[in-house]
Amino acid sequence: MTDFRSRLAEVMAEKNMRAAELSRRTGISKPRLSQYLSGVYIPKADAICLISQALEINEGYLLGTSDSIQAERNGDTKFKALPVVGEIACGSPVFVNEEDDGLVITDIDTDADFCLIAKGDSMKDARICNGDTVFIKKTDVVANGEIAAVVINDEATLKRVYYYPESEKLMLIPENNSYEPLVFVGEDLEKIHIIGKAVAFQSKVI
Repeated sequence: MTDFRSRLAEVMAEKNMRAAELSRRTGISKPRLSQYLSGVYIPKADAICLISQALEINEGYLLGTSDSIQAERNGDTKFKALPVVGEIACGSPVFVNEEDDGLVITDIDTDADFCLIAKGDSMKDARICNGDTVFIKKTDVVANGEIAAVVINDEATLKRVYYYPESEKLMLIPENNSYEPLVFVGEDLEKIHIIGKAVAFQSKVI
């Protein structure tokens, strides 16, 4: 790993790729890439995978375990990184953490912008359990019955959304009979906004 930063800088120079472009291709922030290049921070395996893929080189070359720079061909599967931005409640709402809390590697076809970690069991009948990674597509509007990340004041929760404009009523429905629906009407709706639709989730193996 001691050669990583010099080899990364070398390959970026050879390919005339600036940090901004590498950040765009990998989803890794420019400040974090700067830490890699300066040697302040040692990248984890998922970041090395993304960087080598974006640069089209062998991971082993970046790690200093191989002198071959040519990427190994293992099919056409491509991946991307999505930021994890804290936890979202599947139960009582929790405070929204907007600071990046790491990266999740997923297939490039996953139509999501960021991830949240589920906390609680109110969505268990939708198979979303405590600790699961939920992939969120940014949007402020969802169809009735879709599962969305919803912010109430500064707190977020994951629920099925039903909105009835004729009666100015919003219902957030859990997928667990132990929890009551959250109902908002009239002026209470001003405290609420949808930050995205849940498009997929990833469970931990226990």
